[in-house]
Amino acid sequence: MADPELEEIRARRMAQLQSQMKVGGGGSGGGQDQEAAEERKAQAEEMKNAILSRVLNQSARARLNTLMLGKPERGKMVENMILQMAQTGQIGQQLEESDLIRILEQISNNDRFSKATTVKFDRRRAALDDSDDDFS
Repeated sequence: MADPELEEIRARRMAQLQSQMKVGGGGSGGGQDQEAAEERKAQAEEMKNAILSRVLNQSARARLNTLMLGKPERGKMVENMILQMAQTGQIGQQLEESDLIRILEQISNNDRFSKATTVKFDRRRAALDDSDDDFS
């Protein structure tokens, strides 16, 4: 992973935060604040996507997107974990799909997600519904 790129991203983020602190003190108008907040959110999303595309190969990125659709909470957790690893320099090369699967397995072994899902079915209510249809 290229350290100059990471330093450039950090420098831009620091400049952005400093400009927010200067602008935030004035309290000029509600519309401008909302536009600035939307712009900051878009920039943060763009930066996040740039980092993810740099540290994940195409198949790993596709798996992460699929996970985000199926289980958004878990997908966000994995995404944040990968971003944190990239920012701290723990990722030396692009992660492949097998590396992402290993990270998912580590999270699955976590106690919060080890609960089994149970489905409760009330047969009496279903039986009453079926019998109502037969007599009409």
